[in-house]
Amino acid sequence: MANTYFLIASNTVGSGGTAQVDFTSIPQTYTDLLIKTSTNVTSLNVLRVRFNSISTSDYTQRVLRGTGSGIPASYSNTGWDTITQFTPGYNNDGANIFSNNEYYIPNYTGSGNKSISGDSVTEANSTTAYAVLYAGLLNNTSAITSVNLICQSGNFNQYSTFHLYGIKNS
Repeated sequence: MANTYFLIASNTVGSGGTAQVDFTSIPQTYTDLLIKTSTNVTSLNVLRVRFNSISTSDYTQRVLRGTGSGIPASYSNTGWDTITQFTPGYNNDGANIFSNNEYYIPNYTGSGNKSISGDSVTEANSTTAYAVLYAGLLNNTSAITSVNLICQSGNFNQYSTFHLYGIKNS
């Protein structure tokens, strides 16, 4: 990675799994944030991203999803309580099948609403694999000081990884 990327925190899930990974006390000294995950989950699932524990209907997102066959899908979510990423490495597709996800949050300390962009890929070891692009908005002007990465049901399995980077614009 470029020398402007600084690892703020990381988490590797241990045996038994976990339903949620939190990054708290995020320093306000960077320009942007980048979250990278590699996840495998216990059941067909959704990875939810929440900022500052805001669980109201302040999230909006636009999604473009391809499955490797058929026509790509596009849809919008408004009034949600998180940004979502569907099917993050479903364990039934294979214990060692992980999805890779990335979320980029520019100007996370600014006084405007927070934009979020992301992408993810999931191999399913079957007929369906996903490639997804996201554009989202948190309708809140507070600086981002924490991130919650939530497994909607079940757990993130052992060896799932989560990394939070700060990016300096210099």
